[in-house]
Order: sequence, then structure tokens, then C-alpha cells
Amino acid sequence: MRSAGMGPQGPARFGETAKILPVLFVVCNIAGLWAIYMWFHCLPQLRSKDHHQKAVLETAAFNIVAALLIVCYVQCILVHPGTIPDKEEDASWEYIPQDGRSPAVDTDGHVLETKKSGDRRYCKWCTKYKPDRCHHCRVCRMCILKMDHHCPWIYNCVGFRNHKYFFLLLLYSAIACHIITWTMLESVLTSVAAPAPFATMFCLLFGETLAAFIGILVTVFFAFHVWLMLKAMTTIEFCEKNRSKSTAGAGSTYDRGVGGNIRAVLGDNFLLWLLPLSPPSGRGLKFVDDDLRLARDLETQRGGRRRSHRRSGEGRERRHHAPSGQAEPEVRDGFEDAALNKAHGAHGYGYGAVNDQEDCCDIIADKRRARRDHGAFALC
Repeated sequence: MRSAGMGPQGPARFGETAKILPVLFVVCNIAGLWAIYMWFHCLPQLRSKDHHQKAVLETAAFNIVAALLIVCYVQCILVHPGTIPDKEEDASWEYIPQDGRSPAVDTDGHVLETKKSGDRRYCKWCTKYKPDRCHHCRVCRMCILKMDHHCPWIYNCVGFRNHKYFFLLLLYSAIACHIITWTMLESVLTSVAAPAPFATMFCLLFGETLAAFIGILVTVFFAFHVWLMLKAMTTIEFCEKNRSKSTAGAGSTYDRGVGGNIRAVLGDNFLLWLLPLSPPSGRGLKFVDDDLRLARDLETQRGGRRRSHRRSGEGRERRHHAPSGQAEPEVRDGFEDAALNKAHGAHGYGYGAVNDQEDCCDIIADKRRARRDHGAFALC
């Protein structure tokens, strides 16, 4: 069984030095902001008798959030987002081409996403069938389960297994930046108003500006991911829906309601939603169950009924606006179609079929005559 923290190329990817530079940049920002806030704001406040109690609360809150942020950041880097099982683990995902094409395999109704031909999706680089919401990442050189996007700042993809850690990383980053921005503002104003060493004033202004800038960006990005979570969409699925005119503005196929969508990202235990513990259950290979299939079937039936009612309404409108004396266009409703289909398909083309057809035609003629009588009465 593959470890959750190691993928097929997990250890090898840390040998690419150039891709570690964004991670080092993030680490330097975290360390720099922490040092500026603690050294130039918290320590002077703790020495002051007037601000000691407030400084204790600010220091404790900031360090707790910073510790959670670091834990989530390390988890985002080290935890593998999940990939399609190898042949030794589960041979059903192994792609075996037949005559140059993939066979249309019925996977017990647990796969919704297929190619336009109706065949199962497969990855030509990994030579494996793709589960729903799975995409190939060319940077990581593997298929990622429930892929959200590839993030160079964590040197990893955001997928099924580390999506919660990335979501909480954004939350803790936004909180930490807002704590620095709003609580350190007093120290910044004091250093500018009173004569203070240049290094102190520079570090306070730099830290305040950097924290405010990062805080605004991360807050907007976090709000976007909250919206995606509530809509049961990933970043890739959001971009695909907006790119396609036919699905623009449509809801997600995997929507389970607000509670179900939150549990799909933050885990089943709501007491641990805001802690980097208890990620979502499952393997990230199947996102369709009996309840979701039933909901989709009901929605399809409702859509069919709406289209049938719309066609019936258009037919009645054409008959109402038709000039007097003009022949009524032949419009069959659902009952007439069902009657004719039954007459043609229930029997063969022998004597019984002819009799059934004549009976059905008589019934249809009676219905049309009744509609004409009703229309004439309405005109009077």
C-alpha cells in the first residue's frame, strides 16, 4: 500500500532545486513577519505596564495561529494529494487498449465523467483509467485525485488528500496577517510620531505593509475557496464550467448540500473542521453513491417533464393564434405518441397490429375533435 505522503515520484521531486525557491520565499516571509511582530511589537508591549495584559493575549493568539499555519504548510508539502492505484494495488484502473480504443466499460454507475463517445476517460501518460474529478498534472507527472490545482508555493498539487490542509493554510494565513495588520498599527503610529531608531521604524512599516498586502490577497483567495467548497467544485471544474457555454452557471454534479460539501473537504467530524486533523474519509476514487444517482435521475425526469409541458404550451399557443378557417396543424401530445408507439411496437405487423392501430387512431381523432369543439366554444 502506498504511503499517504509518498507518491510514485514523491522522493525524487525534492531533488528539483529550482522548484524549491517558491517554498523558500514563503518560509522567509513567514519567518520575517513573525520576527518583526514579536521583536518590535509584542516584546515592547509586554514590557509596558499599561499594555501588558493586552500584549499577553495578542502574543498567545498570534503564536497559536502561527503554529497551526506552519503545521498546515508542512502538511501541504509532504502529504501526497493522491493518485490512481497501481496495478498491484487495484488492477481495475489499469488501461488496456483494445483495437486502438478504450472499451466502454460500465463501472457499476460509480463514474459520471466520460468521453464524448461514452467511453471511460483514461490517461495516455499514466496508461490508467481516470476516476471522476481526476486530472493529470504535467508538473508532478502523475494523475491527481480530485485535483484542484498545482500550487508552486507548496511544491505540490492540491488534491483529495491534502485539500483540507491547503484550505486551513489559507484560513490561518488570513487570520495571522489580519492580527499583524490591526494590532501592530498602534506600534507603527507610535514609531512615526515619536523619535524612534530608523531600523525600528523601517521594520515596523515594512512588516505592516507586507502583512496588509498579503492579508488582502489571501483573504480574497480564501473567500473564493469557501465559495468553491460550498458549491462542491474544484478550481479546475470552475474553470471548465466557465469555459463551456452550455455549462456556464450550472451547479456541480457532486453537490450534496451545504453540510455534505463541507464534510467532503474538512472531514466528517465537525469538531475537527478547523484543525489539521481528521481529513475526509474515502480513497478519492468514487464520488457517486446511490443517493446522488437517485437525485440525478429525478432531476433528469423533471427536465423531461418541463420540456414536455413547454412543447404542449407552444402547441396550444399556435392553435389559439391560427386564423379562422385555416386547417389546424397536426400536433400530437404525449398521450398520442404513447398510443401510436404502443400500436406499432407492442405487436407485429399482423392483424392484431392493424386493429390496435385503428383503435388508437379512433381515440386520437376523438381527442382532436374535443379540442376543436373546446376552441370553438372559447371563440364564441
